[in-house]
Amino acid sequence: MADEIRCLKSNLQGERHVDCGVQTVSSDEQMKVEQSVSAMFNFFMSRRSMDEKAPTLTRDRHTGYLKRGLKNLPEAFSCLDASRPWLVYWGLHALELLDEKLEAEEQKDVANFLKICQNTVGGFGGGPGQYSHLAPTYAAVNAVAILGTKEAYDIIDRESLSKFLWSMRTKEGAFTMHENGEVDIRGVYCAISVARLTNIYTEDLFDGTAQWIVRCQTYEGGFSGAPGLEAHGGYTFCAFAALALLGKQCLCDTEALLRWAVNRQMRYEGGFQGRTNKLVDGCYSFWQGGLFPLLHSFLTQEEPANISGERWMFQQEALQEYLLLCCQHPRGGLIDKPGKYPDFYHTCYTLSGMSIAQHFFLGAVHKKRVVGNPSNELSLVHPLYNIGLETALSATQYFHSLPVPSGKSQVASSEKDTQKQV
Repeated sequence: MADEIRCLKSNLQGERHVDCGVQTVSSDEQMKVEQSVSAMFNFFMSRRSMDEKAPTLTRDRHTGYLKRGLKNLPEAFSCLDASRPWLVYWGLHALELLDEKLEAEEQKDVANFLKICQNTVGGFGGGPGQYSHLAPTYAAVNAVAILGTKEAYDIIDRESLSKFLWSMRTKEGAFTMHENGEVDIRGVYCAISVARLTNIYTEDLFDGTAQWIVRCQTYEGGFSGAPGLEAHGGYTFCAFAALALLGKQCLCDTEALLRWAVNRQMRYEGGFQGRTNKLVDGCYSFWQGGLFPLLHSFLTQEEPANISGERWMFQQEALQEYLLLCCQHPRGGLIDKPGKYPDFYHTCYTLSGMSIAQHFFLGAVHKKRVVGNPSNELSLVHPLYNIGLETALSATQYFHSLPVPSGKSQVASSEKDTQKQV
């Protein structure tokens, strides 16, 4: 057990930030975070002799926090009124990782709510009566997949969803987030993920998309939200996951991407940062950590002799240690870093990242590296969709038994009708 707990090693202090006499706002903030993380590490070490199986994931507290939030959220969450399918998805996915299921009546209530967020023009809005948007559409489809019943699957109007995706597509193969909305890599990933999961994917719909994605890769190796911007963890995951769903990973510079990704894990804290020269954040446990299974799978095919079959190419134990010691709120839920408050978003993505760090799963190989109490083990996550592995397999099996809808012809007919009216 002692070998698993990195913060017990005496040389860890040597990994702390040194500003070399050049003090900046960024260096000051980094040292403050390291100080707060150090306090958590020291507190753990002072009490560890009382529980040899520590650290422990406080499952009951997190489950209670999530289930309460699915039924009733405080007034402070009103600013997320346009993200209600996201709140549902974050809560459901975190619960499935914790191996907690909703009661049948609760599942029905969630399904009925998602149904009224769907619009007749296709796709889902951020809440009932709101315009269709690719981001809540992705969240709603994932939430439906997690519910996993035929009644839930059949909520999705695949014909109108296909039409909606076509209407969001740009001439160069990118996607706007909503009608007349912004174009960035999130829209591309949401569109491809939804299309693959629900079996409305066609080659025509994503013609030129991979080439547009590759234009977003920066000199650092990560990907930006749009061509010419800064590399960012969330955008990088969206970009490479989208390329993987398209089967076009070979078009990007995977060596540069791997170099950028491994350097985002913080040497002292053990968690990931989202961009160069930024602070650690629990949510990047997935946005950065989720890259590694995708990269590993691709590189194993390309260079099998050079790739390990035992572990991902980041320090899996260090990430778990950071999340278990520094990101669990005492009242339930998980957080960004010490001193922050819990929310559904960070609870979802920290647990997703922890699952990836616990499980090396590639083909028939499954190696577990669970830090602390054996009860800390989470369910397997599908890194392409960020839903449970079994959830993704069941959903794709169901939807792939259905025919691919003809969304393109519907959009073309609609455009012709509009032109005639004009």
